[in-house]
Amino acid sequence: MIRKKSGFLTFCFSLLPGAGQMYMGFMKRGLSLMSIFFFLIFLGVWLNVGSLMLAMPIIWFFSFFDTHNLRSMPDDEFYAMEDNYILLPDTAKEHMMQLQSKYRVVLAIALIVVGISILWNNMYEMIRWFIPDVLRNALYRFGHYFPQLFIGFLIILLGIYLIRGKKKDLDTKEQIRMLEDKGGNEQ
Repeated sequence: MIRKKSGFLTFCFSLLPGAGQMYMGFMKRGLSLMSIFFFLIFLGVWLNVGSLMLAMPIIWFFSFFDTHNLRSMPDDEFYAMEDNYILLPDTAKEHMMQLQSKYRVVLAIALIVVGISILWNNMYEMIRWFIPDVLRNALYRFGHYFPQLFIGFLIILLGIYLIRGKKKDLDTKEQIRMLEDKGGNEQ
């Protein structure tokens, strides 16, 4: 049941992204914000990409003010508010299912690479004492930089895919426009 709560406790919970929304009963919204916040921390630390941390204040402020905006809503608007996921509204579930089936192989490969990376780093810690120094340093650097290289490679492939998709859309629109112009000239 979604209902307004104590102002003081709302403030306390709003200090952690998503917790204020959860406290007021918006579990999906709160879970979305909390997941995004901590997933970005995880990615930033795991991939050693500090620039991801620049998004943290944005997410924190959004969550903080969203909590207080929800609390300050008139009662009729507050009780009419639906609890939806932030990045995955209920209307997009079918679209996400189509994407999941279409890109299942890509997701599987990414998960396998992440799993191999985790196993590699843990196995390296167990066997590093038995490996000569030169080989140990090379293996350490490979294990340390491989996830970053893999994610960078995936980002480049995604960019190429998006550019090709945009070019195909533009070419299709151009062909349609030319056909319409050609059809109008014949009459």
